[in-house]
Amino acid sequence: MPTRAEKFAGLSVAIVTPFRDGKIDYARLREQVEFQARAGVKCLCPVGTTGESPTLSHEEHERVIAETIDAAAGRVLVMPGTGSNSTAEAVRLTKYAAKAGADAALVVGPYYNRPTQQGIYEHFKAIAESVEIPICVYNIPTRTGRNIEPETIVRLADLPGIAMVKEATGSMDQASQILAATDLTVLSGDDSMTLPLLAIGGRGVISVVANLVPADMKALIDAFDAGDLAKARELHGRLFTLCRDLLGLASNPIPIKAAMAMLGRDTGDVRLPLVPLEPALADRLHRVLRDYGLPA
Repeated sequence: MPTRAEKFAGLSVAIVTPFRDGKIDYARLREQVEFQARAGVKCLCPVGTTGESPTLSHEEHERVIAETIDAAAGRVLVMPGTGSNSTAEAVRLTKYAAKAGADAALVVGPYYNRPTQQGIYEHFKAIAESVEIPICVYNIPTRTGRNIEPETIVRLADLPGIAMVKEATGSMDQASQILAATDLTVLSGDDSMTLPLLAIGGRGVISVVANLVPADMKALIDAFDAGDLAKARELHGRLFTLCRDLLGLASNPIPIKAAMAMLGRDTGDVRLPLVPLEPALADRLHRVLRDYGLPA
């Protein structure tokens, strides 16, 4: 059965924010958008976890949204991160994204202040009712310190503005409960969990590894949708080690930025408090890229 936001089914890419000498490199940002548009991805997600949103100023955050939408030029959907642990700030950012022409907003659960489930519900309700673009609930409790319980997401599904879930809990039980009780479009928030989530009714992924190999992740989803499970499993097996190490060697986006530099697509440094990948881990990442067949 079709889900609520089928237009976002498939491959979305959580793109990095390039820095140069401490400032955002907007020319390189536009190059990243062009790379993904030519690869035929469905949607771009700037200023999320991978885009280092916690260290962007409000002005920078807004300009990255605007530059991405302008560079995409309607060729791909754009769903920027607009979440905050302040409901008022999340509403403001989401309104900005909508006015700038975003197709949807990716809103992470409130972090650090650890609201109750009722507080989480009211937070997302306020955001969803403030704009007309669809909202994707981003549930990543390892970063926020609070799971958005499936019962809360089921309640949120009663709101017309809530259309998607970026599922990054790692729990197939939680995902299954949401899929069984709602028509929300569920997208994987973990690259290595893409195939398992598709198997229970998920509709795609918001990917980090696709910063490097969008064609391969797209091929996995396409193979599954075409019913070629053997091909999908083959691609899952091939992608697994790359996905694991890009998200496991250090906090995202440290490894993905290191990998892009190794492949000649340098996006600059990470911003403090993140620091570059240490040499021993960089050597391991080199080997992983070479073993995958990438010219690192």
